[in-house]
Amino acid sequence: MERKTFLKTLGLTGAASVLPLESTLKAAAHVASPPTCVLIPSETAGPFPLDLTTNPFYFRQDVREDRTGVVFNQKLRIIGLENCLPMANVRVNIWHCDKDGNYSGYGNQTGLTYLRGYQITDANGEVEFITIFPGWYNGRICHIHFQVYVSSQYAAISQLTYDIAPKNVIYAEYPALYTKGADPLNFNQDSIFADGYQYQLATLTPNAVTGGYDSFLEVSVQGAGTVGVGHVEKQNAKHFLLGQNAPNPFKNETFVPLTLHSSADVRVELYSLDGKKAATVLDRRLGEGEHRIPVDLAKLGLPTGNYAYLVEVNNAEGVFRDSKLMTAAR
Repeated sequence: MERKTFLKTLGLTGAASVLPLESTLKAAAHVASPPTCVLIPSETAGPFPLDLTTNPFYFRQDVREDRTGVVFNQKLRIIGLENCLPMANVRVNIWHCDKDGNYSGYGNQTGLTYLRGYQITDANGEVEFITIFPGWYNGRICHIHFQVYVSSQYAAISQLTYDIAPKNVIYAEYPALYTKGADPLNFNQDSIFADGYQYQLATLTPNAVTGGYDSFLEVSVQGAGTVGVGHVEKQNAKHFLLGQNAPNPFKNETFVPLTLHSSADVRVELYSLDGKKAATVLDRRLGEGEHRIPVDLAKLGLPTGNYAYLVEVNNAEGVFRDSKLMTAAR
């Protein structure tokens, strides 16, 4: 299967996953998260939100392209409001301005694509992006836009920001990069956060390895730690059911559960975080019933890591696809 087809599947179903960085945020960074799960406030999508899934290029973890700025790892953990448990296999989009307050695709930046991308949550409900610390522009405090696409029927759109003092320390430490200096606004002066920001305030933690910063925010969205079911998902369910691989997380070997309602030609492929096909696990006809498809990374010649697995079912009614993320044990 071509990368474009795989990425299109991610965009249509919202049921694929992308992987976190090898590095993890310090446990202390999680302390600043709200002690109980509260629905993330809905906010405007911004001055120029793009449907990131219309372009397969946006399926990426590193969104910097040619933008200069302080290296910044933004991690989000998505949980279901009903039970405060992680939501795996949901798509998370982010987009934000560069160090000078410019957005790609807007104004004189039309045609550019920097600082936009999407990933899919892992078994812990987490995604992590490599980017630069954003600047600010007149009328808005420093912020990042994000969308949590739970299913074809529900998506949460919001924004996150940072505490004022540590944020302005970054601007002060790198005056050659952030030439506009300190962010002049406080939360009450911002058009978005003036009515509250408690559940949108992400942490800022120095990273001794990169010389940059890490950030973490826990985001509660509607649901109960499971992906909602929309139109596309319902259509797939008429023909097959794709389960979460087990064990998950795993070391080297795991199994993908698949139930077919009728015999079909089945293809199972693994994809890396940047959307490149890593291996074909299965490509043959299977009969009606339950199947456990083994995935052995060592036999496939693949390094231990997280992979999105795409299942394509071709039967007399057409071609149907679904995908999820398998999470490697650390």
